[in-house]
Amino acid sequence: MAVPPTYADLGKSAKDIFNKGYGFGLVKLDVKTKSASGVEFKTSGSSNTDTSKVVGTLETKYKRPEYGLTFTEKWNTDNTLGTEITVEDQITKGLKLTFDTTFSPNTGKKSGKVKTAYKREYVNLGCDIDFDFAGPTIHGAAVIGYEGWLAGYQMSFDSAKSRMTKNNFAVGYKTADFQLHTNVNDGAEFCGSIYQKPSDKLETAVNLAWTAGSNSTNFGIAAKYQLDKDASISAKVNNNSLVGVGYTQTLRPGVKLTLSGLIDGKNINVGGHKLGLGLELEA
Repeated sequence: MAVPPTYADLGKSAKDIFNKGYGFGLVKLDVKTKSASGVEFKTSGSSNTDTSKVVGTLETKYKRPEYGLTFTEKWNTDNTLGTEITVEDQITKGLKLTFDTTFSPNTGKKSGKVKTAYKREYVNLGCDIDFDFAGPTIHGAAVIGYEGWLAGYQMSFDSAKSRMTKNNFAVGYKTADFQLHTNVNDGAEFCGSIYQKPSDKLETAVNLAWTAGSNSTNFGIAAKYQLDKDASISAKVNNNSLVGVGYTQTLRPGVKLTLSGLIDGKNINVGGHKLGLGLELEA
């Protein structure tokens, strides 16, 4: 078996069917470019059609593959500056170290994080430390895989309060065209998802979530159909009668248009339905 995914990526195929290709209530523009010297630029901006709030981010990335180094600088419209330095496969094969800092000039707030990840056949490990004046928070995760079966554990420990703040388990099974994922979060939330690819053009997904105590159950189904090499259509519906549809069209190489809409099936005549428009440019 190849290297198993990280804990956060367990069940990712099903999540992508539910989340990608939609942008309800947003008008969004993403631009990616790369200079001759190898510096990558990524600019993103979005406007919320309900609140008219505009959010933007700018990211620059420079890689030195011969040294396994990646330098990333980030800025957003909240005036938060971020710097990330990553070293991969240098100390030992499969080991990735990341140093991440953020600074807000307006408030003077600073934060720092050290991330470590180690992956090899059958195992994927991660440990992050959030530094805080009161005391660091430690995040850990591990996933093991064998012959398609996957098992994972995720935890967070707040050293300032000396208590666990996250305690999650997951089990799954993965093949080329089928994935099953189940997880338990903090012993209270039980979730599951199924992903299946019946054909080269059609992908389907089902998810289910139940919270103990409140007896709250959420259920949804989603599908994505590839019309041709440049166009696809997506649709999803949940137990709250929220129906989402999306259409993605590659207008030309490097130019992608996404149209989406969300309909409240219980209140069709009341209104409150949402539309979304997204444009991605890459050069």
